[in-house]
Amino acid sequence: MKVLVVGATGGSGRAVVQWLLADGHDVTAFARHADGLPAAPRLRTVNGDAMDAAAVEQAVRGHDAVVVTLGISENAIRVRLLGTGRTPLDIRSAGTLNVITAMQRASVRKLVVQSSYGVGPTRDRLRLVDRLFFGLVLKPQIADTEKQELAVRASGLDWVVAQPVHLTDADDDTPPAVSTTGDTMRSKVSRRGVGRLLADAATSDAYDGKTLALSGAA
Repeated sequence: MKVLVVGATGGSGRAVVQWLLADGHDVTAFARHADGLPAAPRLRTVNGDAMDAAAVEQAVRGHDAVVVTLGISENAIRVRLLGTGRTPLDIRSAGTLNVITAMQRASVRKLVVQSSYGVGPTRDRLRLVDRLFFGLVLKPQIADTEKQELAVRASGLDWVVAQPVHLTDADDDTPPAVSTTGDTMRSKVSRRGVGRLLADAATSDAYDGKTLALSGAA
């Protein structure tokens, strides 16, 4: 398959690219500095901004599926107090909406989006400590993620929403525990493991139309 990864230089995005390539797929990595990724067979890098609708539309053409791993990598407390200087606060919703519009125009059906556990159908499943952190520190990002998920579900595409719990950079390829009912096991999950699931979801129809809670396996 030909798969476009939007947000390909973040931790999860890099993992998705690596797994897709390992499985023999053709991958286009789209990010502001995509050319910083290591060169590899079957990998094409495109420098572009997800907030640029024209750039996104051009990147989407010719692909069979799109994986979106957009987010803000800056320190959450700094962003809450001072704002973000590099990434727009609405990067998830606005960037994903650009992707959706481009896919609809290009007749690309398969969309996989990494969201956050505790949004949408899992909103009421958060532990108290996480609920407080979301409200006090991550409120703008969570509000934007809510908008992102609403846009995905209203897109009419063959969508999958993946909601990982707390992400880590552990060198752990263990596949995450997957639940369609919001249940979780361990409170942390590796980006490598999440990337594996996102790659699988993009290249099969097993999870179409579902919201997946991803957590560390027991």
